[in-house]
Amino acid sequence: MLKKGKVLASLCENILANAANVKVADLRIGLGYAGVKLDNGATGIAAVLFDAFPHGCTVMPAAGSFAGSPASDLLEYLVNGKNPLEIALGLACANALIQPPENSGDDREATTYLDLKPGEKVAMVGLFSPLVERIRATGAILTIIEKNPQRLELLSPEDKQQVLKNCDVAIITATTLLNKTFEETVNLLGRPRVVALLGPSTPLVPEIFRNTPVTHLGGVAVIDSAKVLQIISEGGGTPALRPYLRFVNILNKNSKN
Repeated sequence: MLKKGKVLASLCENILANAANVKVADLRIGLGYAGVKLDNGATGIAAVLFDAFPHGCTVMPAAGSFAGSPASDLLEYLVNGKNPLEIALGLACANALIQPPENSGDDREATTYLDLKPGEKVAMVGLFSPLVERIRATGAILTIIEKNPQRLELLSPEDKQQVLKNCDVAIITATTLLNKTFEETVNLLGRPRVVALLGPSTPLVPEIFRNTPVTHLGGVAVIDSAKVLQIISEGGGTPALRPYLRFVNILNKNSKN
């Protein structure tokens, strides 16, 4: 059983050395994403989950002091963040420090790697709207588990457990790291042949998913920092950001599957 917060703690430990002598050059918080640019030119992003904020959490007390601060200070939010926004800032900083090499993965659609078969049971944790019809077109049986009732009808806790236990393929949004439900989710899985963690927030570090069932990582690298930060500041989401990102898919050889 994975302990809550284990993966983010492992991420912080894994890349802390990368943050030595690196400072935050710019930080943006938008309606859909947070972005962090470092003084080495690298930029990372992570989703902002406003619906998960505690009541009364409306401002950042440290605003005005992030630029010029050590990147390691933001990384501490991965472990000590008090809400999903602080964790998002830590994850965006981590993603800037990771920066997968140019030859890692490719831009192919993530479902290409899943090799879905007719009749297979697919559990999608978090609604990935662009993937829904592609998955159903394969003949696979798709069930979507969503936390936001404004997006989709919610499953009962019992139904959610059964779907995760019996699925052949699990597609999990990386925002489960931000609201600290990732470990709970994978602990409920039976023995799926594929577990994919997807979304621009995904930390592309296979090592931190050692001893988890995650077999695939699908995330992004920022290829135009100025445009990405502008879009975040103007309240843009994934569709607006897409032309300025490189989508990366990595097979996780460290999976316990």
